[in-house]
Amino acid sequence: MESVPRRSTVYFDPDIYKALKIKSATTNTSISESVNDAVRAALQDDYEDLNTFRARSREAVMSYEELLADLAAHGKI
Repeated sequence: MESVPRRSTVYFDPDIYKALKIKSATTNTSISESVNDAVRAALQDDYEDLNTFRARSREAVMSYEELLADLAAHGKI
């Protein structure tokens, strides 16, 4: 994997850019660091979600109607 940072042009909503600049100034980090951290966190969430979906793919499937019937049978609705 490349270890050299890559350049990209990103267009931010003006309010989001203002918030990024303020965060950058108050946390002593660059906007690039904040964006990289946010993207990394989003990718990590996706990775965890995919692993969860994969792990649960073998679970039995219950239709909505079956779920309602089960809840009614157990006095929950």
